[in-house]
Amino acid sequence: MSEFKIAAKMPVVVTAEAGRTYAWCRCGLSTAQPFCDGAHKITDLRPLVWQATESKEVWLCQCKQTKNAPFCDGSHQRLDTPTA
Repeated sequence: MSEFKIAAKMPVVVTAEAGRTYAWCRCGLSTAQPFCDGAHKITDLRPLVWQATESKEVWLCQCKQTKNAPFCDGSHQRLDTPTA
């Protein structure tokens, strides 16, 4: 399995539109973060396609560590924390 790249160590707020389909970048290589631009083709990773159920602001993960993709769960806060 290919390794993902951390695109940023903070989430980005996006206004999602109800009924619209989005492709969230999983590989971290996209220049259109947090969305897919096809850069994953050199990896075996694929984007996460999801549809907004309502129009609202959402925080999308850019560190690629979230357990609630594509949404931020705060995992970026632990990236610089040393492990014991």
